[in-house]
Amino acid sequence: MFSIERRVRRIWVEAKPTMMSYTLEQEQTTKQILSRYPNNVDEMARQALGKKHWLVLATGSSINAAQSARYYIEKMTGAILDIREPFHFTNYDQLSDHIDYIAGVSQSGQSTSTIGALERIKKESGLPIAALSSDVHSAMSEVADLMVDVGCGKERVGYVTKGFTATTLTLMLAGLRIADLSGKLSSDEVAEQINQFNLACSSINSIIAKTESFYEQFKDELLTAPKFTVIACGPAVGTINEFETKFIETVRVPSRGVELEAFMHGPYLEVNQEHRIFFVETDSKVRDRLIRLKQYESKITPYTYGIVLEASSDPRTIGLELSISEWIAPLVLIVPFQVLAYHIAEGRGNNLSQRIYTDFGVAMSSKTAPGDYV
Repeated sequence: MFSIERRVRRIWVEAKPTMMSYTLEQEQTTKQILSRYPNNVDEMARQALGKKHWLVLATGSSINAAQSARYYIEKMTGAILDIREPFHFTNYDQLSDHIDYIAGVSQSGQSTSTIGALERIKKESGLPIAALSSDVHSAMSEVADLMVDVGCGKERVGYVTKGFTATTLTLMLAGLRIADLSGKLSSDEVAEQINQFNLACSSINSIIAKTESFYEQFKDELLTAPKFTVIACGPAVGTINEFETKFIETVRVPSRGVELEAFMHGPYLEVNQEHRIFFVETDSKVRDRLIRLKQYESKITPYTYGIVLEASSDPRTIGLELSISEWIAPLVLIVPFQVLAYHIAEGRGNNLSQRIYTDFGVAMSSKTAPGDYV
């Protein structure tokens, strides 16, 4: 197996990118985004400065990225984020009088549901609207007051990876910039946050390597899995939502991300000896509850696994060896699941380079134009 560094270099000469090649680009992409701080998020931060109740509209991996950044933004700014599915918002929800800021998120900028929700808001209110996308000239730009480039470029496969991390990081950095501009953080505290982001971004290739070693060790168990469940809490809930999205798209077996307490109120009853369950642990005030649940479920199924921020001597646990807060952790907690999704899907014979249902987006009017995929 090539080293991660050699494989990253090979990306630039590949004729046809893949989900895995974009996964391998994430460390470089996130470092580039971080190097542009604060200029890349300054305009959005100034637009949102002093706003207390955000409505964030996104779907698919974009809403998962917003959920992953939510608690960091709230902690940094003191604002409350209301994150909703745009199609449901447009057709059923009321626009609360408490909302004073709008953010639409669509990596492609072509999500018709997100654009439709922003159009409704533009007609009904004078609220400032920011839109985050990898294409600042996309259709979404026609309804936004401000376009924010998430900095990942075009991702020309159907299963996004670096776009997810780029969107999560850009949203988090916007929150950090607001905290800086508002004086909520000192210059030293801002520098410490940047240092933690640097640690996280610089760890991605190492996490990929650790995950591939884990996959090789437990490949037989993972390839024959009838069902996957991932359990987490707090900021990592966005991570397990993206796990669910990615595994359903690629592995194509029943897969579900469940919040810790929600799992204990019904879903625990479906666990059997064949169930594959991942537990995502961060340095959280409720971590002991998660550990107790893992110990309990390990008595029912031998197929339990863990992902932790610190180092781990347990072969069934991927230890990321990272000293970062649980608020920043979602930026990289997703990486093991991206790698596993690709390898398990390919190992099961799902050729991800061969796209399926290529007319779906246009047939169902979920995109403004066909995806520019390889």
